Amino acid sequence: MNRTLDLLTSTLASGLSLGGGLRATHAARQPEKLLELYEFENCPFCRRVREALSVLDLDAMIYPCPPGGSRYRSVVAERGGKTSFPFLVDPNTNRQMYESAEIVRYLATTYGDGVVPLPLRLGPLTVARLAAASLPRQPFSRARPSVAPAQPLELYSFEASPFCRIAREALSRLELPYVLHNVAKGSQKREAFVARSGKMMVPFLVDPNTHSAMFESADIARYVEETYGQSARPA
Repeated sequence: MNRTLDLLTSTLASGLSLGGGLRATHAARQPEKLLELYEFENCPFCRRVREALSVLDLDAMIYPCPPGGSRYRSVVAERGGKTSFPFLVDPNTNRQMYESAEIVRYLATTYGDGVVPLPLRLGPLTVARLAAASLPRQPFSRARPSVAPAQPLELYSFEASPFCRIAREALSRLELPYVLHNVAKGSQKREAFVARSGKMMVPFLVDPNTHSAMFESADIARYVEETYGQSARPA
């Protein structure tokens, strides 16, 4: 895709989200084991959960389940009984659930201060906002053939960033599992992130399979396609 159009539509999506997931304002305690989230990038209900993760400053293991995908969609059906997204699994409490509003309440109650962030508890207004923010990028959501990595990748990101969205979409399309490290504005993890990466800039991708690390959404999208896309060999 033309880079200008890519940035324009992603920036439009961020604008329509009205800053959802920009700041970590309800810092939560990190669970001992990573939360597991089955979702896909342009699903408005999945967006609600990702916004909550950014606002609560929580990390999660992401298993992308884009339309047309096959790698993890069957796992959701087997574990939960239906193919519906988002689907959260919490290995710390042995809970699993569908329904974005229920997931957000659970996260706020279990790991936060019990208060669901206001932008995520406005009922139909919340859903309308999330749906509007998903529209500009719908054409880029379908799955593409890929080679599964031996180990999950790591992505430092936050929901409201248009550049992070482009990187997450690239991982989602290829059904590449990754650890999502949320470092929104105000995140308590930013200092540790800068110590690891050298500067406060996202997205930042780490691939333990190839010992690669990089900034820049265009470089990340190109890297994952060349490394794990249809013509790639296992890393």
